[in-house]
Amino acid sequence: MFIEKIINALTRQISHRPDHMAFCIAGEHITYAGFGNQIATIRQALRTIDNKNHNVGLVTNDDIQTYASIFALWMEGHAYVPLHHTQPAERSHEIIGQAEISLVLNSLPGGSFQGARLLITKDLPAASVLHEPVVVPDSALAYILFTSGSTGIPKGVPITRSNLVVFMDAFMAAGFEVSEKDRCLQCFDLTFDVSVQSFLLPLMHGACTYTIPHDQIKYSYVYGLMEDHQLSFIVMAPSMIRYLRPYFDEIDVPSVRYCILTAEASPLDLVDEWAACIPNAEILDFYGPTEATIYCTYYRYKRNGVNKQLNGMLSIGVPMEGVTGLILDDQRNILGKGEKGELCIAGGQLTLGYWKNEEKNAEAFFSMEYEGTPTRFYKTGDLCFYDAEGDILYSGRMDFQVKIQGYRIELGEIEHHAREFMQGNNAVAIPFQNTSGNTEIALFLEGEEESPARVVQFLKTKLPAYMVPTKFIFKPLLPLNTNGKIDRKALKAFLD
Repeated sequence: MFIEKIINALTRQISHRPDHMAFCIAGEHITYAGFGNQIATIRQALRTIDNKNHNVGLVTNDDIQTYASIFALWMEGHAYVPLHHTQPAERSHEIIGQAEISLVLNSLPGGSFQGARLLITKDLPAASVLHEPVVVPDSALAYILFTSGSTGIPKGVPITRSNLVVFMDAFMAAGFEVSEKDRCLQCFDLTFDVSVQSFLLPLMHGACTYTIPHDQIKYSYVYGLMEDHQLSFIVMAPSMIRYLRPYFDEIDVPSVRYCILTAEASPLDLVDEWAACIPNAEILDFYGPTEATIYCTYYRYKRNGVNKQLNGMLSIGVPMEGVTGLILDDQRNILGKGEKGELCIAGGQLTLGYWKNEEKNAEAFFSMEYEGTPTRFYKTGDLCFYDAEGDILYSGRMDFQVKIQGYRIELGEIEHHAREFMQGNNAVAIPFQNTSGNTEIALFLEGEEESPARVVQFLKTKLPAYMVPTKFIFKPLLPLNTNGKIDRKALKAFLD
């Protein structure tokens, strides 16, 4: 299925529309023929390397070689493991070790990859013949994304080729119509799963994908792309739209046909205002954990009607085709409409489990009989309920995970490294909203006051930039509640 529905869908575009634009990267347009040549060139180089592991590291640069590398790896039967181009070397080494990576592709020279062979893809000898793909089972991996882990160690989420095919089928079943005339936004880093939908959808349909250079201010560059190139299909996190809010009076992009909101809860008031900027767009709010392949539920925003919301946040709607979403209590009883519990997901989009992490798998996945069949579920950790009409309302996280710039992170990972800096003293990370309405992290540290700059410098060697707290508060002792646990509510009061 993967070769037929995804690989062959792209090669048909390369064959039938060679002169049509596949990408616009940093203002430069690349044709489908040019993209195909880049894929062929990288495949040719891969075939000369004795790679012992099908998991291949990929540095996430914003250039045509990086996107071509994804398809070259897929066509050679491999999976890609994105390595953020700015993340600390220690984090890259941890991921390389866990995924047993022996080869890393990078379009640019440089970087530390701890024993893995490095292939620079920018200046390889050119090739133009795009050979038939290597046939591997659909159970083989397409990619592994490493997300934040509460122990301070990133955990891998492997997505199979089958997972991705099932997702794309379900996504299109939501009613999208995409053609070679569309101009699609890809504004997510390749370490984030929404990027896969953002580049895969246009490439399968002969459309053009517009990306964001890493050295640009993302929201202002998106604004320029939307107006200058009259984009028609955009996928954005609400936090980016918040940054555009001061310019809503100037934004008028009638060319947008579809707007997907994702990566975090969508405030209804923000969506109402944004809808006026894209007057002809169908707006959909998509929800989904990485473990269930990108998205698994969606809600269709009503321009001329009442939209469902809870605490000001738009409903996450109904399960996508082939997805089962149950609301369960602590004893795994199915709850009725209006009863809050944990949203648990099943279906063909569900990952096989965390990469070589049986302890975490036992915590997050379980099997139970559903409609007479043993069914495997993932515990999302999200508190939700179904309303009377069958739409899901999102109430919040059941644990201490939050989303920053669209990335789901665990506060425990920040706290783990902060305690290391404080030589074992306690540290508590608390999310708060800044003046723009976006989420940031405040870090409470127990002990003598230190220079915040020193804390930041240390944490930047351990964490991606989006996980580094922006506010630091030192206390001789952190307050406890009546159960003897850190009183997070009391700490949050310091931020109000």
